[in-house]
Amino acid sequence: MTEIDVEAVESLEDSVAVDAPEYVLYGGKGGVGKTTMAAATALASARDGVATLAVSTDPAHSLSDSLETPIPAEPTRVREDVPLYAAEIDPDAMSSGPFAEGGGGMLGGLDALMQDEGFNPFAAGTMPGADEAAAMQLLLQYMDDDRFDRVVVDTAPTGHTLRLLELPELMESLTGRLLAFRERLSGMMGSVKGLFGADADDQSIEQGMDDLRALADRVERLRERLRDPARTDFRVVMVPEEMSVVESEHLLERLRAFEVPVGTVVVNRVMQDLADVADVDDDPFVAPDLEGCAFCQRRWEVQRAALSRAQDVFRGHDVKRVPLFADEVRGERMLRVVAACLA
Repeated sequence: MTEIDVEAVESLEDSVAVDAPEYVLYGGKGGVGKTTMAAATALASARDGVATLAVSTDPAHSLSDSLETPIPAEPTRVREDVPLYAAEIDPDAMSSGPFAEGGGGMLGGLDALMQDEGFNPFAAGTMPGADEAAAMQLLLQYMDDDRFDRVVVDTAPTGHTLRLLELPELMESLTGRLLAFRERLSGMMGSVKGLFGADADDQSIEQGMDDLRALADRVERLRERLRDPARTDFRVVMVPEEMSVVESEHLLERLRAFEVPVGTVVVNRVMQDLADVADVDDDPFVAPDLEGCAFCQRRWEVQRAALSRAQDVFRGHDVKRVPLFADEVRGERMLRVVAACLA
């Protein structure tokens, strides 16, 4: 297994400098530790004096558990001593806007329209779910929020994240198809009204199309930012197991197709001593006994085999290792240790 250089961190009381752009997104297979990495990065960023928003787009939220503080659906400052803000996106709260379900938004009337006219504006892709749509809509809002100098995103598991990244293309397709469809059906107001509400008139339909164009423009701006390596680092998190390696390779391939830059690969739960990963001057941590524990030796061999297969995943990326801790990783002290590993 290739050795990875690590930077020394003198003490956990010191601020850990976060070398990261404006947007940091952690993605990967479910259960690999994305939330932990996002929470550690956001906390270290805020302790470094940077106004930072930690936002979770994972429907199964655990950011509040990692930070050990309640986190609402709207960005709220969660620390008084450092500029740390947090939000856990609640798809069920999306009762308005173009992605709202149940007839409250633009997509609410699509089903009836498609059934009546045999038209599917999403023929080129998958209909976005509420989770991805809510995440996209709120990311559009947060990227223009002057309160935050850095946004750290704990993304949903791989499949949800990829559907989120597909939304710009779907929006572009949807806008063009609806505009063309509206022209074709200009005399069939009954069908078109199903898209915007039963009481819609010509003026409200035109306003709806203007809103759709404006939203498509904002989505395009977000896509440009996510593709800019000077502003975005999508960090793939994996664990040293074969299935995680395979899914990480798949995710990297898809991100390359979306032209989203991946600067960092984080390997979590590696069975190595913390001293081998980060030089932290603090109380010693319990490490796996690779000399006298047969179980630890066997697991380490499994991990080494997986990491050996993952060399293509590592190639061209900044690789960070986070050890397997005996204690649960939650709360400020443990998050500072993780941040030291990521420094």
